[in-house]
Amino acid sequence: MILSSELNLVCAVSDLEPGTAKRIVVGRLALAAFNLDGEFYVTDDTCTHGFASLSTGIIDGHLVECPWHGGTFDIRSGAPVDRPCTVPLTVYRTVVRDGALWVDLGGKPGVE
Repeated sequence: MILSSELNLVCAVSDLEPGTAKRIVVGRLALAAFNLDGEFYVTDDTCTHGFASLSTGIIDGHLVECPWHGGTFDIRSGAPVDRPCTVPLTVYRTVVRDGALWVDLGGKPGVE
C-alpha cells in the first residue's frame, strides 16, 4: 500500500476496543474510526443520507447502522447496504504504527 506524506494521528489502538467506533476531527473533517476485531477502518463520520454521526451508530459485524433512520453501510468499503442510504461513504487508508492508528488523508481514499 502506498501512503502519502499526510498521515494524521487518529488515536492509540488501545483507545478503540474491538466492535467500537470513535469520532475524530482532523482539520475540517469529521471522521469515524472503527475497530472490527483488530482491523481498523476510518470513514466519513456523517451519514450521507441524514447528517447523523455514524460513530454513535450500532455496529453489527462489518456494518454500521445510522442512528437516525436505520440505514446501514459496509464499514470496509463505505457501500450503502440498506435504505434509505444510497450514497457511499468515503473510506480512508489507515496504518497502525507503534500502537497508534493513523489515517492517510493526502492519498487516494479507498481500501486495498
